[in-house]
Formats: sequence, C-alpha cells, structure tokens
Amino acid sequence: MRTLSDMLAFAVTNRMLHFELTATYEIFTAPQLDYRVVICGNGPVRVGRFTLEPDLPLDRLDRADTVIVPAVADVDEPLDPALVQAVKAAHDKGARIVSLCTGAFVLAEAGLLDGLRATTHWAHTDQLARRYPRVEVDPDVLYVDNGQVLTSAGKAAAIDLSLHVIRSDHGTATANTAARRLVVPPHRDGGQAQFVLAPVPSGEGHPLTELFDWVSARFDQMISVEDMARQAGMSSRHLARLFRAVTGTTPLQWLHTQRIRRAQELLEMTDDSVDRIAEASGMGTATTLRRHFHRTVGVPPDTSRPRTTSTRTWGRHHDAPV
Repeated sequence: MRTLSDMLAFAVTNRMLHFELTATYEIFTAPQLDYRVVICGNGPVRVGRFTLEPDLPLDRLDRADTVIVPAVADVDEPLDPALVQAVKAAHDKGARIVSLCTGAFVLAEAGLLDGLRATTHWAHTDQLARRYPRVEVDPDVLYVDNGQVLTSAGKAAAIDLSLHVIRSDHGTATANTAARRLVVPPHRDGGQAQFVLAPVPSGEGHPLTELFDWVSARFDQMISVEDMARQAGMSSRHLARLFRAVTGTTPLQWLHTQRIRRAQELLEMTDDSVDRIAEASGMGTATTLRRHFHRTVGVPPDTSRPRTTSTRTWGRHHDAPV
C-alpha cells in the first residue's frame, strides 16, 4: 500500500483537454485517499477555456511517485519539449507514469513506450502506431498496465484506469468507495474493447439511413443480406459496395457488430438473463452470445454487468498479483 508521503503529480502544459484532467483530479483528491496531489506546469497553463495555476514547475515532476499525463488537445501539433523531458526524468527516477487518452503521445515521444503495449483513444491509435513504430499499439482495450507505465483510451477509460490505480494502491474496498462517490461502475477490465459503433451516415436522405433504422428495430429476427438489399431497394452487390464505402465493412459484419452492441446495452441496462438477451439481440443462444461477445469485446458478457465489488485485488505496480 502507498503512504502519506507519496506524491501524485499532474503534468500539464498548454492545450490539454480539461475533461480528463479535471475528472481524474477529482478522483485522486477524494477524502478517503492519502495522495499528496499537486499540479506541475510552467504556468499559468491554458487548459481548454480554463487557466490553471500550477503548484510546482515541471522540473519538480521528478519528485513525484506517480505522474498523470492528461490528454493533449491536438496530436498534430508539436509536443511541449519541456513536458516530454520532465515526464522522462520522472520515469528515470522511478515514478509510475500514467497517460490519459492522447497523453500517450507524450509518453511515446519520451521513449517510455518503446517495446511496450499501449493504447490511446481509438480515433488516434493508427496515428500513434505510424508515428512511433516501436510501440505496440492496441486499439481494442480500455487501458494497459505495464507496471511502471500505464496508458488509457479516451475519457471514460481514463476514469477506469484511475480506479485501477486506486485499486492497486489501496485495495478493492477503497476503489469501490471512490466509484460509488463518482456513481460509476467500480471495475471495467482493461482488456475490454473500447467498442466503437460502425459509422452511421449523418443527415437525412442517405440510402442507408432508413435501412439502419429498419435493421435496428429487428435485431431479434433473422435478417439476411438479401433482406437488407430488398429493404434498401438495391441489389446485394450494390449494397455491399455502399456498405464498404460508408462503414468500411460488409453488411453481415456490420449487422454482427450491431447485435453485439445491442447485447452490451441490454447487459448494462437490464437484469435480463443472458439467454433472453441472446434472443433479443439476435444471437440465438447464450452459448453463441458468449462466444461472439468474448471474441469481439474481449471479455465475457457478464463483465458488462454493473458491479459493486471486484473479484481481483492487485498490489502495487511492482508487486505480484495477490
């Protein structure tokens, strides 16, 4: 467990996103936790439409036990070299480094992710992989814990990773208390997929818009590609070309993804049995749902149920699992 002398520092610079910063700041400053939370930056620092007055300059970051790197607003802009150097110096001194969303680009620029598995917001995973080829980018998880270096996907996943850190430092009961205070699920496994819906055309008049609505109202029914083509008033071949252009996938794969998504929603929002949810989502049986859900999302269906306790407790980041 951590002690009162442990310092948790947010490393901030201009043009960061305020949601990840403020949400996780709220989490780690909760009354039941004993972190000494500070903000390090060469300020005043502009974060979104807000201005922060840091407690310490960036060069004091190497005194922290844990460093939180929030999301940068624009990954196409050059990263602040002072921020990158300060984060690297803290890592070299043994600090645990935690990035939120696109904060992973700062860690990658500092070389902290070389040879490691990492993630970021799904919209930027390809760019992260291209820019830093030595990083093993996983676009399909909520967060990755490599011990001293941890990365998360976007926004809600930053909260998941923060609770994971608390669970590692203070145990499950404390993490659950923090989650109840936030009114969020206490534990979503890091291996769970970020799960992105296949794109849907915006605006009225697109030939697929009405088809998508028609399919969404009939997940509990058997639907073939021919049925979809007939409803859309076009040939199966033309439908396939249009689907590929709009969603980047085939009609059947899109339908399969939507069924899994529907099952995920029902698991989170209802108390229905897995058998009933399998029927309602068009997956047929609970066995079929479990197989495809695990393959697509990365975790069993029951993991998506809201929970108040966690079945696993982890020690500090350098300890073996308890």
